[in-house]
Amino acid sequence: MTAETSQTLDRGLRVLKLLADTDHGLTVTELSNKLGVNRTVVYRLLATLEQHALVRRDLGGRARVGLGVLRLGRQVHPLVREAALPALRSLAEDIGATAHLTLVDGAEALAVAVVEPTWTDYHVAYRAGFRHPLDRGAAGRAILSARQNVLTEPGYTLTHGELEAGASGAAAPLIGVTGVEGSVGVVMLSDSVPERVGPRVVDAAKEVADALR
Repeated sequence: MTAETSQTLDRGLRVLKLLADTDHGLTVTELSNKLGVNRTVVYRLLATLEQHALVRRDLGGRARVGLGVLRLGRQVHPLVREAALPALRSLAEDIGATAHLTLVDGAEALAVAVVEPTWTDYHVAYRAGFRHPLDRGAAGRAILSARQNVLTEPGYTLTHGELEAGASGAAAPLIGVTGVEGSVGVVMLSDSVPERVGPRVVDAAKEVADALR
């Protein structure tokens, strides 16, 4: 810690990060041990975060991330979209297909950025804000593969006709971006995805991930 930083704020942010990394919540004692501070300090941090709905405690006393983080999270999409656009533009122009960045929103996949190619006679109309189940479509399936740690070489997912008749998709998950669960992909009117598209999508996903780190 330097003289210009706030120790209390730093500890509060560390609490949120610790809670975000667990599905089952943490007790005051567990947080105390992880932070290296006494339980009284943890109680005060949790009480303050609870006032802002950033933390909630269940009946068993375990602290979890609160719904208040959703309000903050809504402002993340524009920043993520801006960071992803250069890679998406390059991908769309290179492949000649609609490129998209998709993020997890609850139990659904949400397209937050879409770029259409400028030189093709026709392409799939795919709009930002489009939602679909995570287990349908290349974008959602790629995310699930990374989440379940079953992603193997070549590192991308291909689908056909799952979201739109006659359309094929290829997507690769964003890897190594803390707090962001998503994928980069393309969708095209084709019975199959050309061989070079999969590796190109993987490269684009890496570009976006690097821009977000």
